[in-house]
Amino acid sequence: MFKTMKADIKAVFERDPAANSIFEVLLTYAGLHALILHRLAHPLYNIGLRIIPRVISQISRFITGIEIHPGAKIGSGFFIDHGMGVVIGETTEIGENVTVYQGVTLGGTGKEVGKRHPTLKDNVMVSAGAKVLGSITLGENVRVGAGAVVLKDVPDNCTVVGIPGRVVIKDGKKVKNQGIDLDHGDLPDPVQEMLKCMNKRIRVLENENNKLKEE
Repeated sequence: MFKTMKADIKAVFERDPAANSIFEVLLTYAGLHALILHRLAHPLYNIGLRIIPRVISQISRFITGIEIHPGAKIGSGFFIDHGMGVVIGETTEIGENVTVYQGVTLGGTGKEVGKRHPTLKDNVMVSAGAKVLGSITLGENVRVGAGAVVLKDVPDNCTVVGIPGRVVIKDGKKVKNQGIDLDHGDLPDPVQEMLKCMNKRIRVLENENNKLKEE
């Protein structure tokens, strides 16, 4: 467990340029606090205890604003940036070196039994406010844009944006007619693209209407 926590701390320095010292990280990073408490609660949950791990989870939520169910499986090098409002469900499975931002939900879609929360493979990044819902899988190196709602499986090496989520980049190449280059703060806007399509269609209809009037 200590080896895993060491990897979690290392991840903070690798992915947050604002991290200046080990003392600052240990004392002030709510995402790390929530993760450490989860690392303590999860083994207790695995041996059949329920109340104590849930109490730890709720204390963590009260202190950090981050809710991680003690049943969730989280690999090493997990980084929660800022973190307020992050929710991670019971049957969620998270691989190594995964990053999530504030307001992310890894949740279910109803009252299903069994595996009902998502699986995130290694090196996934989920941007602020995104929702990944249901028993779906995000492949390795997947990036989810801010505010996206992902309801279906996503293959490896893809970028997903929009509501519902759609792939705009795959294996480093743009998917046909799907926007601009990826950066965490520079993702395609599906609403804007829709308005562009509507405006183009309106111009076509206006031209056709003018031709009919001339005739």
